[in-house]
Amino acid sequence: MIWPFKTSFRKRIARIEVSGAIAGNTREQVIKALKTVEERRYPGLLLRIDSPGGTVGDSQEIHAALLRLQPSTKIVASFGNISASGGVYIAMGAHHIVSNPGAITGSIGVILRGNNLERLLDKVGVSFKVIKSGPYKDILAFDRELIPEEQSILQALIDSSYEQFVGAVAEARKLPIETVKSFADGRVFTGEQALSLGLVDRLGGEAEAQRWLAELVSLDPDKVEVDHLEEPKPFWSRLVPGRSQASWPPGLAQLGFDLTTSGLPLWLYRP
Repeated sequence: MIWPFKTSFRKRIARIEVSGAIAGNTREQVIKALKTVEERRYPGLLLRIDSPGGTVGDSQEIHAALLRLQPSTKIVASFGNISASGGVYIAMGAHHIVSNPGAITGSIGVILRGNNLERLLDKVGVSFKVIKSGPYKDILAFDRELIPEEQSILQALIDSSYEQFVGAVAEARKLPIETVKSFADGRVFTGEQALSLGLVDRLGGEAEAQRWLAELVSLDPDKVEVDHLEEPKPFWSRLVPGRSQASWPPGLAQLGFDLTTSGLPLWLYRP
């Protein structure tokens, strides 16, 4: 796509906000916005993250798109109230990271959840007849307990995904793998603690991140114009925080569970 007056974008910076669970629609919107940054040739991108995490594949696709953008655009990530798990992963696609001192971050790890309702189903007299093409096709079925072989298969899956996560953090932050693993055990920490661990570069809010980005791309921090590229949210979602979380049970919404991805490997914040 050819944009008229393309050079005018060289004197502005772009802003993309990633909020809520990282999955499906969020991924599509963020990647679309990143494409706009590339086409308009913005010199800098402010990536505002306020997310508890999300699905593995969606987080990886956003991360990969950010890496592709790095050679042409300086990227600074800004951690808001919470940037944990998948939120951390996508931040690894930025050149620099600024975090509020009290932001909740970390939760580096992977979790796969399943439910076993076997005893409940027995009580109500419900059973299932399963025809399957292989012994593990109904792995994580909710009407029975996992067998040891299935446990091993799923643990290997989680371990592989975890190593990918740790590798991305180590490469982005220029830290030894073992150093990352020393704090990548699922724990959460504040932005201040993240700074001491080498996970972020500076402490501050979005305004500080914006000023730093402007300086990095040789624009006046006091006069630089910012283009917000995220899609406007529906009116009702402004009244009810967390668009997709409005109908969740209160506890689950606050803890960052994404009920729409049940059964998928998740990089999610969990206290």
